[in-house]
Amino acid sequence: MSAATRTPARPAPPPAEPPLLVGPATVFTPNRMLERAGVLVEDGRIKALGPFTALRRRAPRVRTLEAEHAVVLPGLINAHTHLYSALARGMAVPGEPASNFVQILERLWWRLDKVLEPDDHEVSALVGLVDCVRCGVTTIVDHHASPYACVGSLAALRRAVERVGVRAALCYEVSDRDGVLAARAAIEENLRLARALRRHPSDGVTAMFGIHALFTVSDRTLGECVEAARAAKLGLHLHVAEDGADVRYNLRRHGERVVERLHRFGALGPRTLAAHCVHVDRREVGLLARTGTLVAHNPESNMGNAVGFAPVFDLLARGVTVGLGTDGYTADVLRELKVASLIQRHASGDPRRGWAEVQAIAIDGTARLASRVFGSRLGVLAPGAPADLVVFDYPSPTPLRAANLLGHLQFGLDARHIVHVLARGRVLMRDRRLQTVDEGAVMERAREHAARLWQRVRRRPPR
Repeated sequence: MSAATRTPARPAPPPAEPPLLVGPATVFTPNRMLERAGVLVEDGRIKALGPFTALRRRAPRVRTLEAEHAVVLPGLINAHTHLYSALARGMAVPGEPASNFVQILERLWWRLDKVLEPDDHEVSALVGLVDCVRCGVTTIVDHHASPYACVGSLAALRRAVERVGVRAALCYEVSDRDGVLAARAAIEENLRLARALRRHPSDGVTAMFGIHALFTVSDRTLGECVEAARAAKLGLHLHVAEDGADVRYNLRRHGERVVERLHRFGALGPRTLAAHCVHVDRREVGLLARTGTLVAHNPESNMGNAVGFAPVFDLLARGVTVGLGTDGYTADVLRELKVASLIQRHASGDPRRGWAEVQAIAIDGTARLASRVFGSRLGVLAPGAPADLVVFDYPSPTPLRAANLLGHLQFGLDARHIVHVLARGRVLMRDRRLQTVDEGAVMERAREHAARLWQRVRRRPPR
C-alpha cells in the first residue's frame, strides 16, 4: 500500500492549555473599545473581558501574555485561498507570457497542480500556514487541487493545519479538465475527508466540497457533486464567474450564465461559498441574495489576473454576505483590506467610496461568512467566543478610537506590528516567534521541494 493511500493515523490532540490573561491592552469588542483591558482565555474560549487589574485579581495565578500598550483584535480570517500555490513563489514560467486569464490557468496553475506530488502537499501547506500566522490570520477557507496526487491530499493538509494550530475549512477541487476518472477521484477525496472527520472530529478542521469554475465542469459532474455534497451534508466551495470566459462558455454551451446554471442544479444556498463573482449581472446578484449564498471577494488576485472585480456595491445592497479572501495571492489579509478599499475608489473615481463597503466586507461580512462555514461565532472578541486573537505592538501616533479603527487598519496597523497570535486559546506566535513549528526547518524543506517542483513544471508543456 502506498503512502498516498494509507489511512492516516489520528493526530494527537494538542495538550490542554492552562488559563491565560492577555493584556493590559486596548481591546476592541464588537461594540466598543476597552482601554487598559485584559482578555482572559480558558479552555480555548474567551472567558472574560474587562479591566486588566480586575481580571488579574480574579485569577492571580494565571499565566500572562504581555501586551502593554498593545492593540488586541480578533484573529483575522481569509475567506478563500489556495495553500498549494505556496511553492510557486518566484517561479519563472517557461514560454510566452500569458495574455489572458485562461492562459494563466493553462500555462501556470494547471501545469503546477499536475506535477504536485504527495510529499508536496504538507510542505506547501506549512509554508502557507506559517505566513498566515505571521499575518495574524487564524482562520482560512482553502481550495486544493493536485489531479495526479489527489488521494490523501486533504489528509496531508489536515495534518499541517492541526500541526500549526489554525482553523481551516478544506476541500478538493472537482473538475473535468483532467478526465472523468480524475473528476470521480476528486469527488471521493472530498468525501474521504468528511468521513475521516466524522470518525475523528477536529476542533480546527472542517470539510467542504470543492468545485472548480463551471467552464471545466460538465452537467453530469456538477449534478454528481451537488448530490454528493447534499448527502454528506457538506457546504459547497466553488469558483464563480471569475473571468468573462466562464460566462461566455456557459452561455454558448448551456444557454445560461454561471449563477443561473448553479441555481438550476440547486448548488446555491446558505452553505455555498461562491468565490470571485466578478462577472455577474443583476439577475445573478438577485439569485445569490435570495438563496443566501456567501461570496468571497478577492480584489488583489482579480487585479493581478486583469479580470475585473466583484460588484460589491450591488451585492451588499441586495443583502449578500460578502467576505474577504486572497485567492492565494498573499496571506496578508490586512493588505487585502487596503486593496479592497483602494480599488473601489479608483474604479468609481469617487474618494468617498470604499469606506463603508470595506467595513461591511472585511470586518462584518467575513466574520459572518466564517461563522456560518464553521458553525461557531468567529471574528469577534466576546465572552464565550473562540479565543482567536492578534496582539499588535502599535504605539499609535494619533488618537485611536472605535470610530476610527478602520482608518488605522487602512493607514497604520499592518502585519509588521503583530507580536502574538492565538487560535482556539493556543499561542501560535509569541514575541514574533512561531511556537508550534520550526519555521526555519519548514522553509529549508520547502526550498528543496520547490526546486524539484519547478524542474517538473519546466518539463511539462502547457495544456
